[in-house]
Amino acid sequence: MMQRLDLRGRSLSLRELREGLPRAQFDVDAALHTVEPICAAVRERGAEALKDFAEQYDGVRPQRLRVPAAALQAALAQLDPDVRAALEVSIDRARRVHADQVRTATTTQVTDGGTVTERWVPVDRVGLYVPGGRAVYPSSVVMNVVPAQLAGVGSLAVASPPQKETTGELAGYPHPSILAACALLGVEEVYAVGGAQAVAALAYGFTDGEDVCEPVSLVTGPGNIYVAAAKRLLKGVIGIDAEAGPTEIAILADAGADPEYVAADLISQAEHDPLAASVLVTDSAGLAEAVTAAVARRAAATKHSERVIEALTGPQSAIVLVDDLEQGLAVVNAYAAEHLEVITSDAPALAARVRNAGAIFVGPYSPVSLGDYAAGSNHVLPTGGCACHSSGLSVQSFLRGIHVIDYSREALAEVAAHVVTLAQAEDLPAHGEAVTARFETMAER
Repeated sequence: MMQRLDLRGRSLSLRELREGLPRAQFDVDAALHTVEPICAAVRERGAEALKDFAEQYDGVRPQRLRVPAAALQAALAQLDPDVRAALEVSIDRARRVHADQVRTATTTQVTDGGTVTERWVPVDRVGLYVPGGRAVYPSSVVMNVVPAQLAGVGSLAVASPPQKETTGELAGYPHPSILAACALLGVEEVYAVGGAQAVAALAYGFTDGEDVCEPVSLVTGPGNIYVAAAKRLLKGVIGIDAEAGPTEIAILADAGADPEYVAADLISQAEHDPLAASVLVTDSAGLAEAVTAAVARRAAATKHSERVIEALTGPQSAIVLVDDLEQGLAVVNAYAAEHLEVITSDAPALAARVRNAGAIFVGPYSPVSLGDYAAGSNHVLPTGGCACHSSGLSVQSFLRGIHVIDYSREALAEVAAHVVTLAQAEDLPAHGEAVTARFETMAER
């Protein structure tokens, strides 16, 4: 079912590895042509454009874009008790992990009378996007909202597509489980807006009758290619977390790994999207054969088998054979997966040497699904190889570091000559004069 890529006996450079490893094709630039008129229409026509796009793309025209408080509470009241309990566990564990990420101000005494303090200040207002296409993701509400709240963000707005299947008092609103998750977290500002138009709505703001959605400073959360394109287009108007692409899993495994575990984990990510990437890197030909058989059997039996099989047989998925785990480590570091599982005899030691991954799952009992829901970690992670330079969503994503410089006259005098020298070296004499002016006598003025 899955293609084979045999790297045994080959010594490849980083460039060759990056070019040769399978990767989903995700052309955000091509999608820009589609989202540009959408974003322009939202900026010019506001709520009416948003309702038009909901009717066109989601099959339902909301009468009101903002979800009333009563609907949020109704969704929570109707939520399956087991789902509620699972969400409460997810929220509790996420809060515990993310609470340890909160930054505190630090002051450095550079010299007598001269200090630099770094203050961490939350973004004033953020927009949190929650997908609602092939699947709905109440877990993404948790992953976006918890770090923003712990960062101290004072104003949160959640946007998610309206669902044409919902009826009664929740008709025309996002999926009830998403609304319930918002209610559990105390989020009161929720909008029935999806896709690229949601990013534009959050960036520009809009008025819908008596409801006013003020512009946000930052938009976070995963979405499809059009959401990613809108983020790219509007970056600068807003800050963004990342341009999320199709999900991906890489598994580094040796002969001791259970092929059923490996196959189940490869399939779990393939379930998301036909473009999802599932990659096994192993030094064991026997494991490769056993996983191939297990994948074929499990993929045919799973609920979303058509989607899974399309993803696993696509060019973005493969079983990669390597000479040994050292070469395997080089391969996974070059691939920089969104999710990396390490299932080897020395998994903790090997995982500690991984430098490029959105999140690392160590050993046979730490599947990616655990991180998706209840490990306490965040599942909004960099994709498409971006884990070599970017991090997943965290409290830090919602904070800005501000340096506060406080020097006395004596402290400035101590370093004044150096400032003047460097200003002259850069041919910016007025920079130096801004310092020397403070030591001129009244007569010199």
